[in-house]
Amino acid sequence: MAERVFDRETLLDITVNVVPLGILAFFFAVFLAFSPWSDGSSLVGLISLALVVIPFVGLAVLTYLTAREI
Repeated sequence: MAERVFDRETLLDITVNVVPLGILAFFFAVFLAFSPWSDGSSLVGLISLALVVIPFVGLAVLTYLTAREI
């Protein structure tokens, strides 16, 4: 029988990373929906989005790699 990457124990182990991923996704959606800057392409707006997107991607990759190793 082939092993699955995300079995029950692995899902329980990576749940501590799924919660922050959800929080970062929420803030990304809020930044896109309610931009406090008038121009969405301003440097401050791009830096703010990058400060949410880069940790999200990094944590998602780290979570997947951790699940694969467990």
